[in-house]
Amino acid sequence: MKDETMGQEDAAQDAEACAEALESLDRISLDDVAFDDSSVDVQDEPEIEAQPDDQDTGDVEPAEDEADHEDTESEADDQPGSDTSEETILLDNLPAEDSLTRELPGLGSAPAVDETIAMGDIPLPSVPSAREAEVRHRKMSPKRRNLMVAGVVAVALVAGGAGYAAWNGYRQEQAAVVAANAHTMMSVQIGVHAAGLDCSTGSKIPVQVSGQDSDGSSVSETLYVDEHGRGIKLLPGDYTFSIAASPIAADGTIYTVPTTKAQVTVKNDGQDLRAQATFKLKVPSADTVTDDQIDAAAKYAEEGGASSAAAAKILQQAAITRRDAAANAVSASEAQSARDADARHKATNLYQLDIPVEWYGKVATWQNGNTLCIYLDGDTNTPLVTLVAVRDGETFTPDDGDTVLGTVSLGNGYTVYASGPVYPYVIPQTVNGHTQNPVSTYPMDTAIELVELTTGNRYTYSQIKNDLVGKDGKADAATKLETDYLAQILLPSIKAQD
Repeated sequence: MKDETMGQEDAAQDAEACAEALESLDRISLDDVAFDDSSVDVQDEPEIEAQPDDQDTGDVEPAEDEADHEDTESEADDQPGSDTSEETILLDNLPAEDSLTRELPGLGSAPAVDETIAMGDIPLPSVPSAREAEVRHRKMSPKRRNLMVAGVVAVALVAGGAGYAAWNGYRQEQAAVVAANAHTMMSVQIGVHAAGLDCSTGSKIPVQVSGQDSDGSSVSETLYVDEHGRGIKLLPGDYTFSIAASPIAADGTIYTVPTTKAQVTVKNDGQDLRAQATFKLKVPSADTVTDDQIDAAAKYAEEGGASSAAAAKILQQAAITRRDAAANAVSASEAQSARDADARHKATNLYQLDIPVEWYGKVATWQNGNTLCIYLDGDTNTPLVTLVAVRDGETFTPDDGDTVLGTVSLGNGYTVYASGPVYPYVIPQTVNGHTQNPVSTYPMDTAIELVELTTGNRYTYSQIKNDLVGKDGKADAATKLETDYLAQILLPSIKAQD
């Protein structure tokens, strides 16, 4: 019964202290309070002497506790400034040495502060010692302890609820970010290779995009990329990319459109898709470009590939001009080739042939019946080869100094014999003086040209002179070299006359 009474007294004292603190706070506005840490002296609270650890706390009589408590209160009453009859002490009532505003050495006195209070007027909470806490715990009633336990549990539940709320809020925030990204256009880059294309002066590359975005909506549209593959913006999703048409370069170049397609998945902004989607646009021969290709390229340039419809028209005209110029050049070349072919084509009553392209413009011909001589242009005395048609079964004898270089059966009862000097042998021998009766003498330029024409430049003059002829004077290697070449470029063209 005595313990319960003391617990009630402690509770009453705590309640009274709280009431006093609240009353003091009601009277004081924090805006009106001025603090000067340099002039406030904080009094240390007297330490309570701890009891020896081996003393049984159960032996302490309440009377002794009350006596100690009264002694403590009496000591507190002896402290200056603790007069409870005066709740607030104004600064002008304090001694000069205790004023919150002091004159510092070398400085004037700080301005007086009105309506200030002493620090002692604000009630400060005291922390009980371990002994006092133990005694209070023993004196606490079961009902009060239950209330405190319930309070602790309530605080724990509130803290747990706050933690769950924070985690749940984080998850919701992340879900909101994902949802926002799902509705945000993402920039992606693909790979393109188009030689000579500069989209700042030409048109961009139209890319056909089809698929489904993250909302489940179907997508089918044309987007435009520059020569670096940049310019596509899409919502996250799965798509198929393909090249819709050729761009047009500033010089009118039209490209071959690749037929490949690429499957990609767009996930985030700035995504590099070059490993999954790379397209190579090749440059065809300009004369092969069709009107349909130019029209398709111009259509996409006007719809978004060029800076304006007028710019698209200019690029279209450049493509037409380039194609037409190339086609005209090809036509002119073909016409010249036809004229050259006519000039190279030769015919007798029994056979016809074509002068080799390698010889054209460097040789001329004379004809006598079924005999055709091909000689060095400007020098009738320097024949390369002479063609003679001989009836099958008859004997052919070449001119003095000539060698039979090949034969062709016409299939109509005649055979054509090709004969002439073996220049890869004769020229070096004549120049070196090894031939006692040379066919003729040749200037060095002529000698080199004759060797080139009869061997097709497969060997230099020096190689023929030093390696193929040799010092023994035999012409076998040189003869084989010339006969092999004529068998490739001349003899196959000899046909019977229609």
